[in-house]
Amino acid sequence: MNRMRQIGLALAALATVGGSGYWAGHRDIALSANSWLSSVAAVPAATRAAPSGPVIYYRDPDGRPSYSAVPWKTEDGREFLPVRASEEVSFDREPPTAAANSPASGETRRVLYYRNPMGLPDTSRTPKKDSMGMDYIPVYEGEDEDGATVKVSLGKLQRTGVRSERVERRAITKPVRTPGTVQPDERRVSVVATRSDAFIEKVADVTTGDRVAKGQELIRLYSPEIASAGAQFITDLTIGSRGLVGGGRQRLENLGVAAELIAEIERTRKVPFSMIWTAPRTGVVLERAVVDGMKANPGDVLFRIADLSTIWVLADVPEYALGGVKLGDLVAIRVRSLPGRTFEGRVALIYPQVSKETRTTKVRVEIANPDGVLLPNMYADVEITTGGTSAVVAVPDSALIDTGTRQVVLLDKGNGRFEPRDVKVGTRGSGYVEIRNGVAEGDKVVVAANFLIDAESNLKAALNGMARQEAQP
Repeated sequence: MNRMRQIGLALAALATVGGSGYWAGHRDIALSANSWLSSVAAVPAATRAAPSGPVIYYRDPDGRPSYSAVPWKTEDGREFLPVRASEEVSFDREPPTAAANSPASGETRRVLYYRNPMGLPDTSRTPKKDSMGMDYIPVYEGEDEDGATVKVSLGKLQRTGVRSERVERRAITKPVRTPGTVQPDERRVSVVATRSDAFIEKVADVTTGDRVAKGQELIRLYSPEIASAGAQFITDLTIGSRGLVGGGRQRLENLGVAAELIAEIERTRKVPFSMIWTAPRTGVVLERAVVDGMKANPGDVLFRIADLSTIWVLADVPEYALGGVKLGDLVAIRVRSLPGRTFEGRVALIYPQVSKETRTTKVRVEIANPDGVLLPNMYADVEITTGGTSAVVAVPDSALIDTGTRQVVLLDKGNGRFEPRDVKVGTRGSGYVEIRNGVAEGDKVVVAANFLIDAESNLKAALNGMARQEAQP
């Protein structure tokens, strides 16, 4: 088919030349058809560069989409045409030119070694073919001047999605998320109890969960010991011996009688048959353990009252994360009963002990609870923001290649050149990792597709090592 097309083109050219000669002859114009044809035929040959480089595959001689990695023949016995490296279509922005692939005039480059055309870690000191018949690619002196730098064509960079970012200084924070429970402030809890035997006559209409005010009546009781101390106090007042040590006033105070009741006895000079016990603070009744008519022994807790305007959240921080938690760290607290609402506080205390069972340490956070929505024993999700506030040199997590024994980042040196750089890492958090040594602010590092470049770098290092070993006598 190609042969017929070539014959047709030749006939058309001859017809054109003949017509031109006829036209020129009628007008006495001299025209050399042979010279014109020779110039037409010479143009493609002069502009077309000779193919160079190794044979990378073989194509069908008639231009059909049929290819072979090894020498092949058509059904009628014709040989497939070899396609060399310079003839291969490239999608790079800057396709290689013959001048770039050939040494300068008068300059010869020494071949260091030949590498496998498929990228396998196999080199040779002499030209050879692989198992598929493909020629090994020569590596010239000067192409391997920097063994640590990897060169990647711009087209390949676009196809593989390589992306780089500038190294910046930033503050790295690391959130520590842990469960916690809401507890009342121990300093804001009071109990109502007697210091002597007493009989409960009447309990106020107050139950667990009720809010009470300071001085509000809670119980009315009778205590023989308090009545005896009251009588002694009146006797002391009568004989004018109120200043004696161990007198009636001191006994009343030791028995926990309120100052108001002592003042009333002093004013009326009468000992009341029963006395009123009041709330010692404003708060919520957490516990009521008293009923009408019961006998209370000394020290029995009758009421427990807590002020919940400020509460504690006790977070169980794992032992491995404890080193990053510091006093004053900002804490965000969320409870499941109040979705979408966040309470903020700061670390007030790190308890000086680790639980043997859970390997956690309790961290106390104090937060305001003015509307009383946070209740004791609620579960809470605690997030402690740890880390320093000072800016450090940091790169995204995706830029770090951690092999377990070494940490590496790839520096983007421009024009498709990349250099692996060993680094020393520090704090991690918020998608970034601190770099203490290896890169500086302003450097560009690869943050996407860096594993592909790292693999090519490792392959190049392996080939270089093998080449050096083979070069040794």
